[in-house]
Parts: sequence; C-alpha cells; structure tokens
Amino acid sequence: MAFQVEISQPDNRYQVTPVFDKIKTLEGTRAGLPYGSSSGNWGDSGSSWTEQYGTPIGADITYYADYENKYYHLDIDFSVDIIKDYMERAYSRREDQQGETQEYKRLGRGFESGGGEAYDSFTTLVFGFAPKGMVVVWLNFGNTRIELGRYQAQPVTDPAEITRAKEKYLTMYRITPKRYEESQKEYFIADASPKEWDDYRQRYHWRPVVISSNPKFRLFEILNYTYNGEKEGALRPWALDMPYKERAIPREMVFFWETGKEKHEQLNARAFFDWEKTNEAFKKAGNKIEMQVKIASDNNSIEILLNGKPLETDSIRIYQWSGEYKESYR
Repeated sequence: MAFQVEISQPDNRYQVTPVFDKIKTLEGTRAGLPYGSSSGNWGDSGSSWTEQYGTPIGADITYYADYENKYYHLDIDFSVDIIKDYMERAYSRREDQQGETQEYKRLGRGFESGGGEAYDSFTTLVFGFAPKGMVVVWLNFGNTRIELGRYQAQPVTDPAEITRAKEKYLTMYRITPKRYEESQKEYFIADASPKEWDDYRQRYHWRPVVISSNPKFRLFEILNYTYNGEKEGALRPWALDMPYKERAIPREMVFFWETGKEKHEQLNARAFFDWEKTNEAFKKAGNKIEMQVKIASDNNSIEILLNGKPLETDSIRIYQWSGEYKESYR
C-alpha cells in the first residue's frame, strides 16, 4: 500500500535539510523522505512527494540544521504492534451513510480522501523537526492526525561522518562552500530550544461538550486542532458524548450546528485559543475536565468554560454555513 511522507518544522527559522534518509518498512521495501528541506508548520508540511510503499516501522535519517550548524542522526524503531493496530484503522471524515458513524472502523488500508468513503485509513507519515534534535512523528488519517511519538536525534560528532554528510549536502543541493559558510552565520540561532514544542505535548484528561438552550439545537460535528500538531474530528452521534481522554491543549476548535432549515440557522463557529492562558486554565481545572461550549439560543454568541469557570479565548467567530448532515433540518 502507498503512503505519503511529509517533513515539517515549527516555522521557517527552524528549517532542516535531510542528507541521508531511509524509512524502515515491515516489508523491507525502500522508502524515504521528500527531496528538499522541511516546510510548513508543526505537524503539517503543506507539501507532498512521490508515494512510498510498505508499512513504516522506523527511520534512519541524517539531517542538517543550519541554524545550529549541526548534523543530527536519527535512528528509531516504532512499535510494530502499535503500527499494525493503526494500519487496521480508518477514521471518520464524513457521515457513514450505511449506519451509525463511529470514531473509526477496522477496515484496513486503502480508504482515502476523495474516494467517497466515510472513513480514511492511514495516508501520511509526518516528521516534525524541532531544535536540539527533537523529532516528533505523526500518523495522518485524513481528518485525523495522531502523534506516534517524540524521539531524540543525536548530534553527529565523528569528523569523518561530518565530512561525509557535508559533502553529500553540498553536492545534493548544489551549495558552494562559500555559501555554506555564509548561511551558518546568516541563519544561526544561538538560543534555539525545543522547549516550546515539548511543552505543547502536555496532555490533560478532558472532553468538549457543546450545548444550547435553543430547543431546536442540533450539533453535528466538532473539529479539534491542538498545539501539539494533532487533529481530531467527531461527527454525530460521536460528537454528542465524546469520551474523556488525554488530549493536548486546543489551538483551534470548529463546531457545526443547526437550529432550523433556514440559511441563517445553519452555522459554524471557530474558537481560537492562546497557549499560555489556556494551559494555565487547564492546570487549575483538575484531573477530569469538561470544556463546556455554550451557544446562545439566538446563535449570536458563545461562552466557553472549563468545569464551570469561564475560559478566555483569543477570539470566537460565528459564520453562516451551508451543507447537509443525515439529521439536518429539511
């Protein structure tokens, strides 16, 4: 089965460039990283490359971080049992017209976005490269992205290995020795640290609950994009009673609902969260946290609380929306 590979970064200041790359596969087939440097944002490179084949079970990568002027070597193995389990899963991305929509079904690989299916199986292996050799790996399932693990690359210290990596880097990317030296000074970041992205991995035991005093209120879908690079989609009826589980801090959440069949009664809202304020509120909220999203009966405002205490957000925006769910007003 085919899959895509992405190499992401926190932002452009922390771009890295692979020099030697190998994705280990269960079948022993050759797989590797895209050509070129990392791109995009944390957990999402925004670009894809030639399809790779097999079941990814690890990686052996040497890459150059010009902002540290260091080569790093990452040699990791994923749990084969965990990978096999995920390869059997297909997560929901739209309503299941054949029955009740579930978080995921064990359909095996081969269900992909654009195929008209209600569920997405594994599509993309995503690497995220942060400072000081911090590497996070995620698995993409269309509307769902799950962190597989946090790994630590080691600086290459052997002079012969550094020379070999440098020669390959200069040749592969057609960089002159002069430009190589210039870039070391131009892009160097003395205080580069992985702390921010390590902190984003903090998890709390929580769930969202969306309610309204409008008697005609029907919630259909929740999308949760978290600071640690994960994303979670929940559809009705799953969205009506989401379980408590260990989740990272939300960066953005989207809610879809209706209170009638008129256009002005079909709405979605986007809530944006500040990391520090939200994380502090979660710390104080306790060991079991319910995020209550209270939509006003007239649909014009939203209040968000953690275990009954108001949670300050960066902003909340409400939009009219046109679409249809199985239980939509008609």
